[in-house]
Amino acid sequence: MSSVHEVIIIGSGPAGYTAAIYTARANLKPLLIEGEPSVEAPDLLPGGQLMLTTEVENYPGFPDGVTGPELMEHFKAQAVRFGTELMSMNVVEVELDKSPKRVKTTDGVWHEAKTIIISTGASASWLGLESETALRNRGVSACATCDGAFFKDKVIAVVGGGDTACEEASYLTRFGSKVYLIHRRDELRASKIMRDRVLNHDGIEMVWNSVVTEVLAEEGGVMGPRTAGVKLENTVTGEESELALDGLFIAIGHKPNTGFLNGALETDDLGYLVLEKGMQTKHEGVFAAGDVADHTYRQAITAAGMGCQAAIEAERWLEATE
Repeated sequence: MSSVHEVIIIGSGPAGYTAAIYTARANLKPLLIEGEPSVEAPDLLPGGQLMLTTEVENYPGFPDGVTGPELMEHFKAQAVRFGTELMSMNVVEVELDKSPKRVKTTDGVWHEAKTIIISTGASASWLGLESETALRNRGVSACATCDGAFFKDKVIAVVGGGDTACEEASYLTRFGSKVYLIHRRDELRASKIMRDRVLNHDGIEMVWNSVVTEVLAEEGGVMGPRTAGVKLENTVTGEESELALDGLFIAIGHKPNTGFLNGALETDDLGYLVLEKGMQTKHEGVFAAGDVADHTYRQAITAAGMGCQAAIEAERWLEATE
């Protein structure tokens, strides 16, 4: 067992790295457990969801845009510069109701800390198609706010039937020449206001009772194959068809990365961590930041802001309890 850390940060997206920058500058010598991909969570990359994003144009300070991985390298370098200790493992077990708090990493070692900041993010739900995976960031995306501007005057489709799908479809009408909303049923499960907005929008066409069975690729081009359309199957008749597209957005939900907590912290109906006071969870000295606790905004800049808040609150909590 190593010595007791002032703070352990679990997760290394914008929230985690920002929390590390602030706690390190406060001389708290944080240990940041970055995470690593696994069979159960292949998208759980050090750096978070931005590691799967090719171009980021809406993060302040980068007027010409920046790739997701490059942006996260900047975050990481800044955290390390101030003395953050990094560990490339996953947390597999926690004990948060004790003092000090304990977390166990993949290698079976327990690590103790006075405070914990959880910033493990959320992973987009995907259709699970090989062709979808192959064309991610080449016309297939799970974030309209992030990538919609790349499809100006293009034909776009959104897959889903809830509020998120309706919001994405409505948002994408700002850019696309045509937006389809593909849903497996004959009515949307979204709230009435969102249903009405979509169904009454001239720029959105519904594709009812349909599921995507394959994402079609167009060969060639400097960047390699890109999305050219989708194969559809009618859920009522079984009839197959094709729909030509330039972009496909998957909006069937996000899953917060909280499995490792095994119920140690309270979550809402969607699985996101519940914050009771500021960034603090139900356990004093345990804070959460970023997409693991935010199902509303889910942006890099809001996650970074929450990481900053969590770090400052952790510092103040330590000062008040020592």
